[in-house]
Amino acid sequence: MPPTAIARALATGAALTVLATLAGCGAEARDRPDRTLATVRPARPAVPAKPVFRGLPGMPPVLHPHDVYAADRPGRLSPVVRNFPSRVYVPNTESDTVSVIDPKTYEVVETIHVGRQPQHVVPSWDLKTLWVNNNRGHTLTPIDPRTGKAGEPVDVHDPYNLYFTPNGKYAVVMASLDRQLVFRDPHTMKVAKTVPVSCYGVNHADFSLDGRYFIVSCEFSGELLKVDTEKMEVVGQQRLPFEGAMPQDVKISPDGKRFYVADMMADGMWILDGDKFTRPTLLPTGKGTHGLYVSRDSREMYVSNRGEGTISVFDFAKGEVTKKWRLPNGGSPDMGGVSADGKVLWLSGRYNSEVYAIDTRTGEQLARIKVGRGPHGLAVYPQPGRYSLGHTGIFR
Repeated sequence: MPPTAIARALATGAALTVLATLAGCGAEARDRPDRTLATVRPARPAVPAKPVFRGLPGMPPVLHPHDVYAADRPGRLSPVVRNFPSRVYVPNTESDTVSVIDPKTYEVVETIHVGRQPQHVVPSWDLKTLWVNNNRGHTLTPIDPRTGKAGEPVDVHDPYNLYFTPNGKYAVVMASLDRQLVFRDPHTMKVAKTVPVSCYGVNHADFSLDGRYFIVSCEFSGELLKVDTEKMEVVGQQRLPFEGAMPQDVKISPDGKRFYVADMMADGMWILDGDKFTRPTLLPTGKGTHGLYVSRDSREMYVSNRGEGTISVFDFAKGEVTKKWRLPNGGSPDMGGVSADGKVLWLSGRYNSEVYAIDTRTGEQLARIKVGRGPHGLAVYPQPGRYSLGHTGIFR
């Protein structure tokens, strides 16, 4: 029995049962002192086990100290989303629309008109809303994933991308051209604090295991930021050691010890110690490295190489790329996500007006679906997890 289960059982008054179970799992009865029930002293209430770390106040407890993705197992849908229809939402940056795909038929079943230059479709922290980031329209369009209907747009300036703090207290708008991180109310989007940054092109991020900080990529100046979540302050900044670096997607390793940053000009992933925020190292993956997506068993990460039409498969335990899948007839795989059952990787074809469905067991292309112009940050929804950290779906 895991220590956490023991502590929980003791704390709820099942001490005698647990102790008896432990005794049965240990030495044989003949090796134990002969004691009757009358001589057994009542167990004292267990002292709660100390947490593995001090998480961000208000953040749901980490399910496993060595796997931040433990809540993302196949089919483990929250009661909030369990009855939502399974769909793939594709923002088309040059068509100002969202194409909605039925993953069972691989067909576009609806086209939603939104604001100017939609970049990403982002699940809200509470999983109830999908926010379309209309970057040049300076609005967020809410979509009800239960009905698929769009609501009234909310005025938000320069919303290139959108994240949520792990405790659900704030939304964080990546205002790329404004050079700002804007902390907002996660429901009304009212500004709580604006944080100017000196780098250019803030776009992607991910949070530490304890939620106390997050790493941000700055695409146009080739830099990384480290931001204190609670203080809402930049506490670290560094330039990547590559001339012309253009960092993109950011993902943390399952054990929380490393961050991976895709770089479309360096053609690989930067591997960074987030706690120490020291100089990262580069692991080549393919031309135009762009999106990073973790498998449902937390063992692998799918890396889209937009410049060569491939997907590299990175093994976390081995620390290396073990497979590379090539799209038949080429393509421009960009952003996306993994199906709820973990069997299909969905990626937008940024420069080909199409979406790719890829078998995660074989790398075989299952479908190539025509959508609007400039498809970008598509969201597969619903997905397993208790809450969303934003982007196209980072769930914990």
